[in-house]
Amino acid sequence: MLRQARFLPAHRAPLVSLASRNYASKSKASSAPKNRVVLVEGVRTPFLLAGTDYNDMLAHDLAREALKGLVKRTGLDKSQVDHVCMGTVIQESRTSNVAREAMLEANFSDRIPAHTVTMACISANQAIASCIGLLSSGAAEVCIAGGTETMSDVPIRLSPGLRKTLLATRKVKSPAGMLGLLGKLKAKDLSLELPAIAEFSTNETMGKSADRLAARFDVSRDEQDDYALRSHTMARDAFEAGYLKDIEACYSPKTGGFVTKDNGVRVGTKAKLASLKPAFIKPHGTITAANASFLTDGASACLLMTESKAKELGYKPLAYLSNFSFVAQDPKEQLLLGPAYATDKVLRSAGLTLKDIDVFEFHEAFAGQILANVNALSSDQFCQEYMGRDGKVGDIDMSKFNLWGGSLSIGHPFGATGTRLVTTAAHRLHHEDGERALVAACAAGGLGHAMIVERA
Repeated sequence: MLRQARFLPAHRAPLVSLASRNYASKSKASSAPKNRVVLVEGVRTPFLLAGTDYNDMLAHDLAREALKGLVKRTGLDKSQVDHVCMGTVIQESRTSNVAREAMLEANFSDRIPAHTVTMACISANQAIASCIGLLSSGAAEVCIAGGTETMSDVPIRLSPGLRKTLLATRKVKSPAGMLGLLGKLKAKDLSLELPAIAEFSTNETMGKSADRLAARFDVSRDEQDDYALRSHTMARDAFEAGYLKDIEACYSPKTGGFVTKDNGVRVGTKAKLASLKPAFIKPHGTITAANASFLTDGASACLLMTESKAKELGYKPLAYLSNFSFVAQDPKEQLLLGPAYATDKVLRSAGLTLKDIDVFEFHEAFAGQILANVNALSSDQFCQEYMGRDGKVGDIDMSKFNLWGGSLSIGHPFGATGTRLVTTAAHRLHHEDGERALVAACAAGGLGHAMIVERA
């Protein structure tokens, strides 16, 4: 059972400044523009636990396979594409514009421009928004948006001292000079800098922030484990029923065969989940390995067009992408509350309420984060004090919420999840005979995103 928060985040920012960086699309759901942006189809590679069958693939390899899968799925004439945009988070320096490298490897024309965006866990959401901007402005008629991430082979940096010394060797002209330079190195200079999943501004891991957020919104360990079990069970059932239509088989050099399904879906028991120790705040924290999303490799891509172009090319769209919102708040005390703020913002922009939504697809970073956002939206006190509302945004109907699993079970490649959310929302609208879906996600830096997806 979800309860209203006992108390609110300790940090309080003025209402104006808290919402000062919220951006939303201008079109109202009730007054659609003449040439709307449509989602034709979206695909993804199977999402795999880091260090498994994609171990020998980099982000551009996974993105290439997603693009090839999209072409295969849609029968797209690649010469029709005007622009490609993809999101990623942990960048490989050799392929910093991974969208460009992936599309070239997928045999798209070198005359098609491509760019890469990064916005933490909502990078693919931003890629979609960027393409919506191009399509809405008339700068493009056909775009591909998506994202990619590998956690199996992340860049590992040398220490600052060693980096500076190696760069300085370019100016050394004698063996004696080289020995003298290298002799200045200290033992600490031989260490390596591993990537850290922590906020740069606060140096706090997202798991610790999620633990504190769950406590502040009165979300118990038992509720979190229940939700995690729900996510895995629903993902398993959806795959077995053939609902996860966005999956395209991906060749794995490691195995020499094709991967056809996600490998992080594991339906356990309540007793097993309850036996796990806290992962971040010990010994009394509530976030564990089982109720948190795991490090994931994978990529996604979706085909976006103007409605008139889709009609011209003979495509039947899945959905219309209308209103969207990006928000930002305090990265210390409200790091993972982006979905709540973005939901409020996009519903106001579209002139809708939660009762108008038939399908909810929220990114599941942690079970505690999901339930805290649900509680925030249903809290009169929180919404009045932090959103400037007269009362709560509303109560989310959980019978409409993430019914085919989510990031806790399917996986979360940082740069790719946004496309999965939007594509899943569109497919669920058709399957469940719904009219509107709400997609929402949190991201590092205190960022958030929400979008209204309408059935076509």
